[in-house]
Amino acid sequence: MLGVGIDWSEEFHLVALGRPDEGVIEVRRVDHSRAGVSALLGHIAKLEPDAAAVRVVIEARHGLLVEALVDTGFTVVPVNPELVARRRGPARKKDDAADARIACLLALDRHAMLKPLIPHGELAAELRAMARDDERAARDETRLLNRLRADLAATFPAALTLAGDDLGAPTVLRLLERYPTAILLSQASCDDLLAVARASRHRQPGRFADKVAAALAADHFTPRQELVRAKADTIQLTATQLLLIGAQRRVWERRMGALLLGGPRRGRRPPAGDQRGQGFPGGEIYLSFPGLGDRLAARVAGEIGDHPEQFRSPNALACYAGTAPVTRRSGKRQFIVARRLAHNRALGNAVHQWAFCSLTRSTWARDFYDLQIAKGKSHHAALRALGNRWVELLWHCLHRGVH
Repeated sequence: MLGVGIDWSEEFHLVALGRPDEGVIEVRRVDHSRAGVSALLGHIAKLEPDAAAVRVVIEARHGLLVEALVDTGFTVVPVNPELVARRRGPARKKDDAADARIACLLALDRHAMLKPLIPHGELAAELRAMARDDERAARDETRLLNRLRADLAATFPAALTLAGDDLGAPTVLRLLERYPTAILLSQASCDDLLAVARASRHRQPGRFADKVAAALAADHFTPRQELVRAKADTIQLTATQLLLIGAQRRVWERRMGALLLGGPRRGRRPPAGDQRGQGFPGGEIYLSFPGLGDRLAARVAGEIGDHPEQFRSPNALACYAGTAPVTRRSGKRQFIVARRLAHNRALGNAVHQWAFCSLTRSTWARDFYDLQIAKGKSHHAALRALGNRWVELLWHCLHRGVH
């Protein structure tokens, strides 16, 4: 057996090599390039020809370096950086070479109870990457909407009256993209407003034009004109960004639904049997749960992967999702930590949102949530408890192949 510990970075990596009976025998620096990684793989092959006997410990689960190690046939063991930090000694001195040595010693320790990485397949990898990008775009969308609302409140309050609670509606954003100030909007003709409404597929263009006129006629504060001129381009830019993000998220949503079902659906109907290709394993099972649509189901499925058998029990999956509570006991005292800190945060956030969305889709979920609130738990603690139950049900359905 050959143990390999890697302290990675963007430009170069420090690699420690060792054997069980000798400890760490070598530490080398490897450039993060195709030639550098190829030279490292060739050197490892000289020390240990059997790729299955090479155990690599690295503080990452994704990336080009991890993919190169997995494709070679090495056993890759991803670890939390905190595990390496706890073994640095009392001084907690940070040194890249020392971290590589610690990772190598972890690779040589057969009793460390570390789980090897089971890589995602092509569909799972694409679904996970797309779902993470969509979730990041949703956060950007919220940030831009808050910024747009603040700018409109300072320079264009009539637009907030027109938008109401739906500032992110495509019709409102297209209107702001074309008329970012009240003066420009007041100069627009009725035909221009009807054209904007029809371009955004508004169901009642005439009613929208009337709402614009009513919003402009309302009594609003008069902003300073120099501030209006300064913010006009900012409002126009923010509206354009929000329109682009919304359009791309809709494209991603259709693609994620097609990956889960094996083909694009028509409306709400699943794809026909002759139009289905290879879909994500268990995609229909994920979509059968209350509260899981295409986007949220893709986030949950992409993080779990196409090998749910790696989680040997419902509790193992719940711990990975962060919904299982942590219990600490000391003497006669027992303290329960409501939230598990070491978990897959992307999956944990998705399950938390799933629990919230299921409150209006499942009477059982609502009753369970109300029971937790009656016991004195907070809103988020009740959602974590509900998410824990949903994860347990998901584990059983995936292993039994039932909806």
